Amino acid sequence: MPQADKMSMIHYQIMWNRLISVVEEQAQTLIRTAFGAPTREAGDVSAGVYDTGGRMLAQAVTGTPGHVNSMAKSVGHALKKFPLASMNDGDVLIFNDPWIGTGHLNDIVVVTPIFRRGKPVALFACTLHVVDIGGVGMSGGGKQVYEEGLFLPPTKIVEAGRLNQWLVDIIAANVRESVQVLGDIFSEISSNDVGGRRLLAMMDEFGLETLDALAEHILTESRRASLEAITRLPFGTYHNSMTVDGLDEPMVFKAALTIGPDGIDVDFAGSPGIVNKGINVPLCYTEAYTSFGVKVIVAPHVPNNAASLATIRVTAPEGSLLNAPHPAPVGGRGSFGQMLPDVVMGCLQQAVAAGVPAEGTSCLWNIRMMGGYGRVDAPSATMMRATPFNLTSFHSGGTGARPQQDGMSATAFPSGVRNVPVEVTETMAPLLVWRKEFRTDSGGGGRQRGGLGQLMEIESTEGMPFATMSNFDRVRFPPRGREGGLSGATGRVSLASGKVLPGRGPATIPSGDRLRVEMPGGGGYGDPLSRAPDLVAEDVTFGYISAVAASEIYGVVLTETGTVDSAATEVLRAARKAAA
Repeated sequence: MPQADKMSMIHYQIMWNRLISVVEEQAQTLIRTAFGAPTREAGDVSAGVYDTGGRMLAQAVTGTPGHVNSMAKSVGHALKKFPLASMNDGDVLIFNDPWIGTGHLNDIVVVTPIFRRGKPVALFACTLHVVDIGGVGMSGGGKQVYEEGLFLPPTKIVEAGRLNQWLVDIIAANVRESVQVLGDIFSEISSNDVGGRRLLAMMDEFGLETLDALAEHILTESRRASLEAITRLPFGTYHNSMTVDGLDEPMVFKAALTIGPDGIDVDFAGSPGIVNKGINVPLCYTEAYTSFGVKVIVAPHVPNNAASLATIRVTAPEGSLLNAPHPAPVGGRGSFGQMLPDVVMGCLQQAVAAGVPAEGTSCLWNIRMMGGYGRVDAPSATMMRATPFNLTSFHSGGTGARPQQDGMSATAFPSGVRNVPVEVTETMAPLLVWRKEFRTDSGGGGRQRGGLGQLMEIESTEGMPFATMSNFDRVRFPPRGREGGLSGATGRVSLASGKVLPGRGPATIPSGDRLRVEMPGGGGYGDPLSRAPDLVAEDVTFGYISAVAASEIYGVVLTETGTVDSAATEVLRAARKAAA
């Protein structure tokens, strides 16, 4: 390669990395300035920069796959209604249409065109999850999307630098937490502005009038690198299915994953049909988490952008649960959509020599709690005296064990959001978290142990009833292990007094009682009898597993001081293997 071409490649790489740092600053601005806990505490956001054709060039490292991979196409949808040629410097678009956004109404997308010397050169977009959008929200109780809250098609919230006050007033009048919601939206506008200013400074520094050449380099190299990784795998079609809790009856997700020279195709034919509860999944969200499940195994080193995502194509029959058409209710789409990486990893397990992780909790175990008049199934006179609140506290069970490492405890995978600190929950509502701890024995046994779930207990500080709205999976069907690893523990929702509550649906926590949530653990990887005895002893010491599990699952005999009795362990493991 001529020296000039080498220098050009180096310059492009420097600018590409700089672009990624620009959108990361955009995302961090969003987190630092947001009002709602889902953004500022859990990091349930995405941020990215696009070329003038609406193709995503770079995404922030901080962000969730459901937001980022859906948002990758969102800007293109917005440009169909507002062509860039018709937009002005200072315009800002807003929308939360689940079918062109990120799958449900609580996620608001903001898009801002960036102008240089009077001409558009790029667009910035970001997404965050607002704590409330009116209607029944994410309860799953809506039978159509119209019941789930305020639906915003692509609309200008700022036009040529002037705020659209009537739209702001409509939003404020239709949500329960108007200060938080509007604060989050203004935060999105600000973060795009920061991204735009940093981009223009970068263009000045590198002497760029447009991003056209850099965009072509990024997209060409991303496609090449993605296909190079894909073609290292054996071509063919691989099948997997996974049973989930469903509604009244279990549901089975089926996937056929085909690896070929021009990319990977995933087909969910045979998966369940839509239901009349808000747990249906728009195709954009199915694409987002399916693509992530493939990419994290096959080409994790290739940056996420329009070209790398285009090498993974996802289909599901229209009218199915995973391709729900308008106006299906979709508020709780995450409980099933986030299970899809486990489904496709089950396919890839057959093609990837190094193996893939065991199944984990996968769907978030967010605890949604409400108080006050009209929000709790209790006498109105009582609830009129209660403090009104509407709170979503993000939490997670355990992840599946990896081929060479234990699973991660109380960690959100694949979404990547953080647990909301107890102190934050207690400052935002009249609630007290009595317990938040790892759940002993919840991780599936294996050579590598599954990550632990967590146990939480929550009570009203006012002596008032409060309500919860659950949308959990892995209550009936646990995360499965791989290569001989055992399943993780199923989850459970109950009152501290003992009554079992539904894994999906509303429930009231009576005055003086506590909400008890036990989150699932991840599946194990490999034969439990091959786990190093010292690691088993360490697990017992830290309370990750019980002494009973050390003996019955791992075949390890411990002394009274907690050390390993090597001779007795060898005899017990030999007996267990012989019996098997």
